Parts: sequence; C-alpha cells; structure tokens
Amino acid sequence: MSQTDIPNIQALSTEASQLRQELQLRDQLVQQLSQELFRLVKGNTNFMPQRSETERDLSQLQALREQLQAVEQQVTFYQEQIATRDAEIYQLRQSVQELTDRSRMLEQVVQELPQIYRRKFEERMAPVREKVSILQRENRKLQAELQSVSYRLALKTRTSSHSGIDLPNFPRPVTEQGNVSAVQNA
Repeated sequence: MSQTDIPNIQALSTEASQLRQELQLRDQLVQQLSQELFRLVKGNTNFMPQRSETERDLSQLQALREQLQAVEQQVTFYQEQIATRDAEIYQLRQSVQELTDRSRMLEQVVQELPQIYRRKFEERMAPVREKVSILQRENRKLQAELQSVSYRLALKTRTSSHSGIDLPNFPRPVTEQGNVSAVQNA
C-alpha cells in the first residue's frame, strides 16, 4: 500500500460518514413529515388529499427510497473497500514487523561477525603457532649443535695442523748466518 492510498481511505471514510449523516437527516425528515401528515389527517376528518398530490408524494417517496438505496449501496461499497484496505494495512504491518525483526537480527549478526572471525582465526592459528614454536625450538637446537660442531671442527683443524704435520728441521749453517738473518728481516 502506498502513501497515496492512505489519504484516499481517509477521504472515503469521511465521505461515508457524511453520507450516513445525510441518510439519518433524511430519515428524521421523513419521520417528521409522516408524523405531521398523520396529525393533520387524524385531526381533520374533512381533509382528503387530492389524488394528484398523493401520487406526487408517492413518486417523491419512491425517488427518496431509490436515493436511499443508492446511498446504502455506496456505503456498503465503501465499507467493503475500507475492510479490504484494513486487511492490507494489517498484512503490511505484519510484514513491516517481520522485516524489522529480521533486520535487527541481521544487524546483530553483522556486529558479531568480527568477533566470530577473530575467534575462528585464533582457533586456526593455534596449531600454526604451536608448530612455529616447535620449529623455532628445533632451529635453536640445530643452531647450537651447528655451533658446537663448528667449534669442535675449528679446534680439531687448529690442533691437527700444528701437531699433525711434522716439518723437517734443517740445521743452520754457521757461515751463512748473515744471509739467513737478512732473509729473515726481509
């Protein structure tokens, strides 16, 4: 239902109430006229309406009845439309309520999503962190072993190069001491 239908319903409702008021007014006038006519006829026995006036009154009365019937049909039609619109309004209100509830639920879900993603991420990261921690410990252990092996190898290389190779000791000639010292100085 659009916003333009609401003023139409209000206008129809206003028109229906105006028609009811007119109908009530006409009923009152007919009642008053019939009472006055009855009073006149009862009080005056000599009074006999002429035939043409009676026919004219009857035709007016018939016309009034037809108008009354037309107004009643209009009122019924408007009441049916009002009932239909009321049902539509009720359905729309229910739809609005359902959609409002659903939107609130979705807003709550959207607000909770970051927490859910963080929790899921933490759950997935826990085994990865544990594995990284194990790998880091193993890496430190291997680094320590590598340093130890490197240190032992370096010690072994130093000691084996000094003691493992025997260089011949040549006797130094006495006469050539000056030349040897010159060679050593160079």
